[in-house]
Amino acid sequence: MKAIFRYTLSGFRWAMVGWGLGLGLLGGYLIPFYDTIFEQRAQWEELLRAYPRELLVFFGEIQDIADPATYLHAQFFSWLPLILGFFAILAGSALIAGLEEGGQLDLLLGQPVSRWAFFAARVLAFLVATVGILGLSYLGLILARPLSRHLGLGPWEMLTPFLSMFALLWLFGSLSLWLSLALPSRRVAAAVAGTLLVAGFFLTALARLDERLEPVARLSPFTYYQGGEAVRSLRVDWLVGLLIASLVFLLLAGWWFQRKDLRVSGEGTWALPLPRSRALA
Repeated sequence: MKAIFRYTLSGFRWAMVGWGLGLGLLGGYLIPFYDTIFEQRAQWEELLRAYPRELLVFFGEIQDIADPATYLHAQFFSWLPLILGFFAILAGSALIAGLEEGGQLDLLLGQPVSRWAFFAARVLAFLVATVGILGLSYLGLILARPLSRHLGLGPWEMLTPFLSMFALLWLFGSLSLWLSLALPSRRVAAAVAGTLLVAGFFLTALARLDERLEPVARLSPFTYYQGGEAVRSLRVDWLVGLLIASLVFLLLAGWWFQRKDLRVSGEGTWALPLPRSRALA
């Protein structure tokens, strides 16, 4: 199990470095820029009033851009789950199905390791990689914190949005893992999970404009993602709810993996039953 964990984690090393350092540098850049917003808040509020609300809802409810929680959410945490969500989906869908479609899974399982141990090692490495990316992003914000005179947020307050983001990313990662085992191929699973990701993002934003969408928006995980708003008060019930949903998908994926007939090397991806052209018939 340790060898599988190390092998899987090594495959994530450049993703952790690239995503983590990149987002950490971006967060570090945004922290000192907050002082400019704070000192010119009247001009910025007047500018924001000129923007249509249909555009601003995608960045959260912006009442006061000079408020630290609102600033961090609008500039960093509002759009980041949509970007990192695709990393979680692609990585989650490849954990098992990627090896299976590449003809490597049957060789790895030929070693003295049970399916549950193999599954747990792969999932644990994915978990560590996700935490590593968010940890480096958090570190960038913390290291830049002294560069702002007005932000006034402590380490715990700046950590809470990352907890909310982790729960959301882990939900989509575990969902894509289960879908990759239940659907014909990894590409189909990633497409379905990606569609749900984008649809959930837009649905939650549009529900702020139209109250009639609120009942449907409750089904979107983004409704329970706080982002920068967690700085004020972390909704532990929402956080636990997202983590429980992730656990359900992980258990489903593990159960499916135990019962699944694996493809052997050379069989490739399962094909969908599409009609053949007469010219090729």
